[in-house]
Amino acid sequence: MGSGNATSDFILLGLLDHSRAHQFLFGMVLIIAFTSLVGNVLMILLIHRDLRLHTPMYFLLSQLSLMDAMLVSTTVPKMAADYLTGSKSISPAGCGLQIFFLLTLGGGECFLLAAMSYDRYVAICHPLRYPTLMSWPLCLRMTSGSWFLGAADGLMQAVTALSFPFCRGCEIDHFFCKAPTLVRLACADTSVFQDVMYVCCVLMLLVPSCLILTSYGLILAAVLHMCSTEARKKAFATCSSHLAVVGLFYGAAIFIYMRPKSFRSANQDKVVSAFYTILTPMLNPLIYSLRNSEVKGALRKCVVSKHAM
Repeated sequence: MGSGNATSDFILLGLLDHSRAHQFLFGMVLIIAFTSLVGNVLMILLIHRDLRLHTPMYFLLSQLSLMDAMLVSTTVPKMAADYLTGSKSISPAGCGLQIFFLLTLGGGECFLLAAMSYDRYVAICHPLRYPTLMSWPLCLRMTSGSWFLGAADGLMQAVTALSFPFCRGCEIDHFFCKAPTLVRLACADTSVFQDVMYVCCVLMLLVPSCLILTSYGLILAAVLHMCSTEARKKAFATCSSHLAVVGLFYGAAIFIYMRPKSFRSANQDKVVSAFYTILTPMLNPLIYSLRNSEVKGALRKCVVSKHAM
């Protein structure tokens, strides 16, 4: 790719080769992706249909499911098409769209998880004031803010990454476009952008994680002061699903974006990226449905109504 030539396609080297073991893994990826899409769409439909789930908590959960469904749809169809056809090219516009959507959804999910932790804090520590402290207008503002902050970061990184001239070949050692991987191909000085990009990633992780830790620190203090053992069990059960989702998402994100450069490798990044863009979106609806009696009740009600028709 010549200097200044930003119109040539990039080549995604992908995650898997065509060995038997990798063909099996490819089939597993398709099954996981399909399960993820079905699970998240089902969660959205259940929350929409069941009036008992029309609360801020479940509205936030429906937004999480929407983000997860979109995250899988952003990466897997292109990866599957490349693997099956052998055509691994992606246009600069397509690459930019992948960067934008991945950062919009990933960044938005960081802030959405913080909003969900605040919801649990209010529900456990201030249950009588819940309608005031977690009102619908506030819930909608937090949701809109999560989408906006993720989209702002995604737009900035996508536009800036594609503005550089590329002269170091056109092969991206990944199965989707990532701004850090893309700028390594640039023949201009990208050090300032890489520093800004790193700071943005750290802030997008640290600010929400601090809010989550603060919320759960206050929840833990309140639970320890509860006299009833039953009340403690109920409070821990209420929070356990959210903590599991937070652990999965932030564990993978911190591993990818906050490691020193000397500890990074392309293969590790691809495996962990597959974990949080494909596997985690499948696990989220399973975690919430298996550990939430209201979601299980709504699912049973939906199944019974279908059989009665």
